[in-house]
Amino acid sequence: MTPPKGIDRQSSTPYYQQLVDLLERRLASAEIPPGRRLPSENDLCKEYGLSRATVRQALQVLESRGRATRIAGRGVFAVRPATAADDGWTVRRPEDFLENALGHRNRSVRTRVLAHGPAVLPEFACGALRLPEGTTGYALVRLRTLDGVPALYGVHYSPPALAPVVAASTEVLAGRASLGLALAGAGYPLGGAHRSARAVTPPAEAAEALGIAPATPTLHIRRTSWTPAGERFDVHDAWVRGDVVEMEATVELTGAAVAGAARARAG
Repeated sequence: MTPPKGIDRQSSTPYYQQLVDLLERRLASAEIPPGRRLPSENDLCKEYGLSRATVRQALQVLESRGRATRIAGRGVFAVRPATAADDGWTVRRPEDFLENALGHRNRSVRTRVLAHGPAVLPEFACGALRLPEGTTGYALVRLRTLDGVPALYGVHYSPPALAPVVAASTEVLAGRASLGLALAGAGYPLGGAHRSARAVTPPAEAAEALGIAPATPTLHIRRTSWTPAGERFDVHDAWVRGDVVEMEATVELTGAAVAGAARARAG
């Protein structure tokens, strides 16, 4: 069957996901080669008859999958697809949060849900989500593996408003879909996040799940995510095996920062 060239208005597949599929085919066929700028949001809106919010959500998915990258002030550009020479499970940009590894370039990443359900949020999660202490939200506990080796043990804490959304995300709870994409589809797209990382001795439950001795150092990553409007919707508390997961980060200056650096050099 010939793949559709436009949006199927009769399909049950969300419009943003249809656009993702269409753009990924254009990327895979080199119609949009690596390094080339993708059509602008306005152009995609006109070409496919979609709203700007839908187009923006689709582009965010491409970024999360490592197929595109956004450069401030210039647009969204195609990224070279991964090859067999690309080793490890790598975090290269702020968009590549660990929970989006499903569907990312590393197909050997797998997810197992260990527990989920309503839970009293810990004090740090209440503070990050700007909720009163003792608030009951939703906790999702997962183990991520790379090539069958335990790599990351993490807990997602959701505020009360999102508890029904997570509870109804059967594919996420089965370990077959991305939590980030499910939340984006429910009206909570990623607008930004704060992440901290430090080497620690993991708690007992994390060490057991990761298959390591209790005193083994791990990388503890804690991240708070918010929507483009600034609404905080997810806290992720994770412990990562540094002997399994390769961590990288690329930092780019914004236009204002570049201008400031130029003025400093000129001074």
